[in-house]
Amino acid sequence: MSQNTRYQARMPDEFGVIHYSDEEHRIWQDLFTRHQHSIQNRACQDYLDGLDQLSLCAQKIPQLNDIDQVLQKHTGFATAIVPALISFAKFFELLAAQKFPVATFIRSREDFDYIQEPDIFHEVVGHCPLLTHPAFAKFTHTYGKLGKKADQKTRGFLARLYWFTMEFGLMETKQGLRIYGGGILSSPKETLYALSDAPEYREFRLNDVLRTPYRIDKLQPIYYVIKNPDELFYLDENQLLSAIETAKINGMYPMHPSLMDNESPIT
Repeated sequence: MSQNTRYQARMPDEFGVIHYSDEEHRIWQDLFTRHQHSIQNRACQDYLDGLDQLSLCAQKIPQLNDIDQVLQKHTGFATAIVPALISFAKFFELLAAQKFPVATFIRSREDFDYIQEPDIFHEVVGHCPLLTHPAFAKFTHTYGKLGKKADQKTRGFLARLYWFTMEFGLMETKQGLRIYGGGILSSPKETLYALSDAPEYREFRLNDVLRTPYRIDKLQPIYYVIKNPDELFYLDENQLLSAIETAKINGMYPMHPSLMDNESPIT
């Protein structure tokens, strides 16, 4: 992914406080209000429980120290301030240390509906709620440990796994399909689209996920569906590595070759 961006992370003062402008707080409030409407009867209960645990204020951008206290209490995770875009190597290094990367800027009004760079709204509202949940936190930690010692080709397969789970994953529940992926839940447009009649849903099978390219430039044509968080919880490093090595040996056989040109690493 290109490292060019006009956004820069905001750094804390000597007391650990990041100072935002009134307009930046208003953007957060508008994003958060819209998000609360869009996730009704669409987000999975595990995500909603995590959101409650974080006790985010609708009127102002949260301080990461407050987020860290909640994550540490529940799963041992914490946040780490990063620039707008980071390398694969840095991403995996942080997750392996149970630190979730958060770019501390917030999008402008110009990018209100869509921003390619992950801003603080995407990271905190999209991902941090599930990091209070043991199954999702363990999967994220395992993913980071494996990625930290993986070669470039292995990391390409791992990118697909993260994309179709923590970014754009769905879950089957007693209430029907529900969303847990942060990439969906931080985008009201994709939140509505993901549970419409438009996309294709597939049962989560590790080997299939590793063979499926993804799109970064449009709404997802394919979503993978897990039955419950334990499907991810019980994926260990050896199992993941074995599946990836099998995919390497068999070659990359994308189910949708036309998607390949627009596949890009997550950061």
